[in-house]
Amino acid sequence: MRLKIVGSALAAALLSACAQLMPAPPKAAAIRIDRDPFPSTYQPYPGAVTAIRNATIFDGEGGRIEGGTIVLADGVIQAIGGPETPVPAGAFALDGSGKFVTPGIIDVHSHLGDYPSPAVPSHADGNEATDPARPEVWAEHSVWPQDPGFSRALTNGGVTALQILPGSANLFGGRSVTVKNVPSRTVQGMKFPGAPYGLKMACGENPKRVYGTRNNIPQTRMGNIAVVRSTWLKAKDYKRKWDSYERDGGDMPERDIAMDTLRGVLAGEILIHNHCYRADEMAIMIDVAREMGYKIGTFHHAVESYKVADLLAANGICSAMWADWYGFKMEAYDAIKENIPFVDKAGACAIVHSDDPNGIQRLNQEAAKALADGRRAGFNFTDEYAWRWLSFNPARSLGIAERTGSLRPGKMADVVLWNTNPLSTYARPERVWIDGALLYDSANPRLRPVSDFELGQPGEEM
Repeated sequence: MRLKIVGSALAAALLSACAQLMPAPPKAAAIRIDRDPFPSTYQPYPGAVTAIRNATIFDGEGGRIEGGTIVLADGVIQAIGGPETPVPAGAFALDGSGKFVTPGIIDVHSHLGDYPSPAVPSHADGNEATDPARPEVWAEHSVWPQDPGFSRALTNGGVTALQILPGSANLFGGRSVTVKNVPSRTVQGMKFPGAPYGLKMACGENPKRVYGTRNNIPQTRMGNIAVVRSTWLKAKDYKRKWDSYERDGGDMPERDIAMDTLRGVLAGEILIHNHCYRADEMAIMIDVAREMGYKIGTFHHAVESYKVADLLAANGICSAMWADWYGFKMEAYDAIKENIPFVDKAGACAIVHSDDPNGIQRLNQEAAKALADGRRAGFNFTDEYAWRWLSFNPARSLGIAERTGSLRPGKMADVVLWNTNPLSTYARPERVWIDGALLYDSANPRLRPVSDFELGQPGEEM
């Protein structure tokens, strides 16, 4: 009996030794999540080599050239400089005497396409107001490319690119999309190639009003923050599991498309655009971002940014603002007209935005109002410097400043020729180029983009 026990123990020891010598079975290879399932199909419209001479040029970064020359070719800015700048043989030449050239305006806060015209309930697709946290929805899945507002923004406002956001009913409203302002049958045909996605967040009155009236949470500002923090904690756990799986393989975690978006933010791939009016709430959201390990890129509307401008500058956060739109609800009450120049003077990234299908057609005038208010406050901003609020700073906010937003050789030829100083009430775009293609010419009715919706039905008189 004792021999049998000893033999069994010996066998077990031998089996254990063999198991230690044998390699463990390999883990199953990871299946990676497609981070771009709806890729851009944008292709620039064809353009011709073009030179504008004798114009006043605002380069978008604060520089000004009198009697300047700019050359557009192969979709990019080939050259920019003074009167001595060479013009290629055979270029289409325009005399810009008495006129101004700027980078195209970029609007970081638009709802064109997901709240299109006509503004009827069947077109209202910007707010998925069914839960305080809906990061799984994507604005581009609501964008209607035939919205007549796109061509109005181009021809009346000189807008060459824009970010289309979900609305602000939710704490987590979903992904935004950045588009080139070109006619297209599909939103993918408008998508700015390589532009990072954004995540729309909101704080304050809107979420607590929408859900507080439904006997749901949140009903208070402290409830807002509690939901935000708990959602980010779930996202951090989700990211940990998926990072481990993609690194080491094994059993695939359960997929959650809402958490996919938040994981992208935590990885630095998706930019935060946070609707937030009050200074105290901006400070709280900065603390939440620090706690949870993400960065806020831009506060939107932000009528109290002037109170925390130093905090915004220290944290590298942009502030997208109106010139003088305020007082329509309590959190928009404590505004000042000097908000934009105060934020800029503090060293923070100041932006003029619209949030409106009419305002997007007059962003140059909004910047002019903010500039005048700043000058009355004693800030000697130049006209050319103020153009940063309309092109270069918005491009920084959207993560595309290396490619557009200012007039530099090699950058996209997104350019507007204005009939006069673009900060004048009387300024109008004469011509607009996107990637060097002339998409609008005020003197040529054929070069005014018109959507199929506007054209009407076959056989109707126009």
